[in-house]
Amino acid sequence: MPGVAYAVVRSEPPQVFLATDVDVLHRVLATELVARTPTDVLTSSENDAIKNALLEERWGDAVLAWIDLMGVEVDVYTHLHVYTENDLPEDLIGAQLQFAPLFRDAPQSTT
Repeated sequence: MPGVAYAVVRSEPPQVFLATDVDVLHRVLATELVARTPTDVLTSSENDAIKNALLEERWGDAVLAWIDLMGVEVDVYTHLHVYTENDLPEDLIGAQLQFAPLFRDAPQSTT
């Protein structure tokens, strides 16, 4: 079952990052979000801590430190199913819908 991992950065404007899995997503966030932080935004010790995490390839640690320091919420979703033609073939969708709850008869009220 194909899937993706994604993150929603609750900045203004919000940013969404999409990756094939959570490991790639951590690298994306590290390079596209954390590493692009201007050096004058953090103290030198904060800067050093994040740079060390990045250089040691501790992507998740760098992202978590960035979140704590910047105060920006980041929601990470590790697996979202990607629907394909095989999941919902056009020639069978009508038959599949007939078995959905909406198409079941509602119980009759006795009052």
